[in-house]
Formats: sequence, structure tokens, C-alpha cells
Amino acid sequence: MNNLTNQKDYNELVSQISATYNQGRQQAIQTVNIQLVTTYWEIGRYIVEFEQGGLERAVYGKSLINNLATDLSRLHGKGFSRSNLIYMRLFYLEYPISEKASHLLSWSHYVELLKIEDKLERSFYEKQSILEKWSIPELKRQKKASLFLRLAASKDKEGILHLAKQGQSVSRPEDVIRDPYILDFLKIPELYHYSETELEGRIIEHLQHFLLELGKGFAFIGRQYRVTLGNRHHYVDLVFYHRILKCFILIDLKKSEAGYEDVGQMNMYLGYFENEEKTEGDNPPIGIVLAREKDDLLIQYAMHNVSSQLFVSKYQLYLPNKEELRAAIEETLNE
Repeated sequence: MNNLTNQKDYNELVSQISATYNQGRQQAIQTVNIQLVTTYWEIGRYIVEFEQGGLERAVYGKSLINNLATDLSRLHGKGFSRSNLIYMRLFYLEYPISEKASHLLSWSHYVELLKIEDKLERSFYEKQSILEKWSIPELKRQKKASLFLRLAASKDKEGILHLAKQGQSVSRPEDVIRDPYILDFLKIPELYHYSETELEGRIIEHLQHFLLELGKGFAFIGRQYRVTLGNRHHYVDLVFYHRILKCFILIDLKKSEAGYEDVGQMNMYLGYFENEEKTEGDNPPIGIVLAREKDDLLIQYAMHNVSSQLFVSKYQLYLPNKEELRAAIEETLNE
């Protein structure tokens, strides 16, 4: 009798999932994304509730997902692989109220997000994916580059919690600055001796990746932007316009350590753009000296009484050490 009951319950489980899936597929023409995410959440709920059904259902044990994958794939084809069912189950467990999951993200986004164990970190990438409309490859890239850990490492406890819950908002010049910037996509070997011209050229070759690293709102204007003062020509390596802050952003690249003369040069560029390039409605320009190394104390004194719109940041040609960043953040949160 028990076996018959178990089989009946299991068949009901398969029927519930099948009915929910079919209903979702019928409505997919108009609301593909909303319905798919909701449907997979419901399927996850069915699986978890079936697992919690008591000893009479324990006979399925670890084989439940395998059995479901076999039977549902036979009935419906793609979409019911073992791994996808595992993520559906996890989706329900991590988002116990379906409304907490955003319908602005696809199921593929949530699969990537569910791979992140830390809830604060996952929340950040979820919010940022919505704010910046990241594609799946872009989300993967930002996870790989430890964007949340890099941004959170420079914040206090309140700042970390706000970043995780709200994502990175952009309303001040400081909001678009990162330190360090991760340029691993340039594929420059660690010990390779490169010139600043080559560095700039590789950034242009990988401009889409660089724009993703810079963040939301950047529009590329040009490279080697000429600044003429008297009879002398100077050239800004990279010029962007920020659509949200409504200002020019100038970047000067340095293959080694940033010096006080680099700060002075960028300050001159900012003065030029403020007086010669800025038009009505524009805000003051922002300058970034992007260097391989920097001496914080030297830069602090070099920037004394210099424009608050000027920043000096480092770049790295390799991915950051996630464990070191995570340990620093946990220490801040535990203070």
C-alpha cells in the first residue's frame, strides 16, 4: 500500500510540475521572462514541499532529482536537466517569497546569481544587473573581477550593507571611481615591458570590456584628444562623457608609478575642459590618473588644494585575490 501511495504522490508531483510548466509555456509569448522565472520558482517549491512530506517520501532520497530529470525531460524535452532542477530547488529556498525575485532578470541571470553563496554579495550583483542591464556575459565578467568585493573593501559597515541592498548608485564623482581597476582582459603578461601607447591601444581594442569595467553611464569620445595651449599641443589619452553625471571624464594612463607631475598635468587638462570644452548644462569635468602603482602619501600632498574632481587610481593586469578582499570585508562587518 505504501509503495502505491508513494508512487501516487510522485505521479502527482510530476503532474503538478508538468501542469505548471505547460501553463507557463502557453503564456510565454507575452511574458516570457516573468512567467519562466515564476514557473521555475513554483517548480522549486513543489520539489521542496515534496521532500518535506515525511518518511513515506524519504524512499526517493537523493534519487528524486534524477528521477524528475528523466521523467520531465521525457515529457517536455529541454529545460529539465538535473542541474536546472537543482537550481529551481535552490531558487525557491533562497527566494522563499516569489515576489522577492525580480522579473527584470532572466532565469539565466538567476542561475549565475545562485552560484554566489554570500547573500550580501549576491544581492549586490542582482541589483547591479538590473541597474546596468547586464547581459549574462557581463554579469559573469563582473563576478570574475570581484566587483562587489573591490567596491565594498573601501567602505564602512553601513556602506557595505547599503551597497549590497541598493547596488552602486551614481550621483557624485566619487561614485564612478574604482581603485583598483581590473584590466585582466588586456591579456598583458605580468612581467611584460609595455609602453603607455601599447596600453592605450589594447584598451581601445577591448573598449567594450573597458567600458564595462568603468561602469554605467560612460560614453567614449576619443583617444589622444588634443589640447592646444599657445603654440604647444598636449594630448589626453582617453576622453569619455558620463551621461548620468553630465560631464567629461578624462583618463591619463601611466605604465608605472603616478607622480606629482601627473597630477599637475591632469589638473591642467581639467582647467582646459572646464573653460574650453564644457557647454551649457555640463557639470565640471572629472580627471583620473590611472597608474600601475601609486604612493598614497605622495599623492595626498600632490593633490593639496587641487581640484576635488581629480582622482588617482591604480590598475591591475590580473584578477584580485578574492579571499583577501572577503576577509577584509568580514572584519569590517564584524566590528
